[in-house]
Amino acid sequence: MSLADRAEATGTPAFVPDPRLTNEDLAPAEKRNWKVFDLFAMWMSDVHNLGNYTFAAGLLVLGMNVWQIFTSLLVGFVIIYAGMNLMGRIGQRTGVPFPVVSRISFGVWGANIPALIRAVIAIMWYGIQTYLASVAVNVMLLAAWPGLESWTHHSFLGLDALGWTSFVSLWLIQAMIISRGMESVRKFQDFCGPAIWLVMIALAVWVLAKAGWSISLTSTPHPVSVGEQWRQWFGAVGLILATYGTLMLNFCDFSRFAPSYKTVRRGNFWGLPINSTAFVIVSVIVTAGSIEAFGEAITDPALLVAKVGNTWVLVLGALTFAIATMGVNIVANFVSPAYDLANVWPQKITFRIGGMISTVAALVVTPWNLFSNPTVVNYFLGGLGAFLGPLFGVIMIDYYWVKRGRIDVDQLFDARPGSPYYYRKGVNPKALWAFLPSAAVAAVLALVKAFSDVAPYSWFIGTALAAGLYMTLCRAERAADETTVTEPVEV
Repeated sequence: MSLADRAEATGTPAFVPDPRLTNEDLAPAEKRNWKVFDLFAMWMSDVHNLGNYTFAAGLLVLGMNVWQIFTSLLVGFVIIYAGMNLMGRIGQRTGVPFPVVSRISFGVWGANIPALIRAVIAIMWYGIQTYLASVAVNVMLLAAWPGLESWTHHSFLGLDALGWTSFVSLWLIQAMIISRGMESVRKFQDFCGPAIWLVMIALAVWVLAKAGWSISLTSTPHPVSVGEQWRQWFGAVGLILATYGTLMLNFCDFSRFAPSYKTVRRGNFWGLPINSTAFVIVSVIVTAGSIEAFGEAITDPALLVAKVGNTWVLVLGALTFAIATMGVNIVANFVSPAYDLANVWPQKITFRIGGMISTVAALVVTPWNLFSNPTVVNYFLGGLGAFLGPLFGVIMIDYYWVKRGRIDVDQLFDARPGSPYYYRKGVNPKALWAFLPSAAVAAVLALVKAFSDVAPYSWFIGTALAAGLYMTLCRAERAADETTVTEPVEV
């Protein structure tokens, strides 16, 4: 149902949305067909990837044991679960994607600020994740067919022929999936999430059999002091929050398609505290098994699969890692920029066009060169990533504390002066005053070596600082509003 149709159905004067602010993809979702399993599968697609595997395995190498890793990541995923529910409720109630949700707090034009920050980060990581998947595929291909080594002798723009072949193949497959829209995304993740579990279980069984079915859950290859273990424990919680802070910001892009908030909560519950913790624990157990079986901690699953020595297993491994990365890429790094770019110019850019722009941009920036440049990854992408926490803090406080969930969805598509989300020339200055200093502090904590001990908590600190500043700035607005309305209005 369009905005105008909905107004007519409720007996109110027909509302005509501003064409500069809307198109079919940005308007409230008409189909609400994402069920519990779809959201559960979405989280499987997002979690089951090489990055999370090596992150969890790396904690074992740093000095934490299996039980410490389990408890730290469980706490982290429970906190993420709560945050996803908060953003998921907004998306499910309003039916609109992240850039339109951002209009509530940043203004109808100011929403482009958080949207473009999120888009740039997603596009860069879209390319980098595709490149990392192609590297894993190359390891498998070279192990299965050593003759392909001749393809690695010459390079173009910093990538050899085998690398180009793997990268472009994965890039094209992802482009084909996402060009069909969100329904295609839903069907793909319904398949790839469970498929990765099957391969992970098979890998775990093989490694444990090699290890004689005996691994230690309380030891670590590099023991550290108790104090250092506690520091690593809290650091793991902070880092997992920072990792999922990107998707926490735009989870409304998916929850808008859920038929009820109960569906969102249940899908998040099975996908985050349950599935995500189980996946990282299996990753750690596999790594611990590699110590017993091969005498060293193998944190790269591609290298572990290569030790199987069977050509067909290697081919299956290559396909598995490709599917896993495509799953997380589409969920975390494609959907958001597709909507974010559509929000910039709705009359010309649809979800599909925004997605194609994102994929082309991810290729043009030659992500293998970005990834090999620590300055780009650590300072540019790391600095932008530190901005996501403050954005989340402002949006949450504005929706739940200032406006108390009372949103006029139609007015999110109204750019006339005097409309509730026009603020000052389409931008909410209070949101900027809370966001900018908080983002600066978060970036300094994340990037400056002198603050390396608190760097894992930069997302949380930025979120809390922005929330506190915004509450202070909007205290009078909330106090005035309390005299007129006592209950939130359901959307």
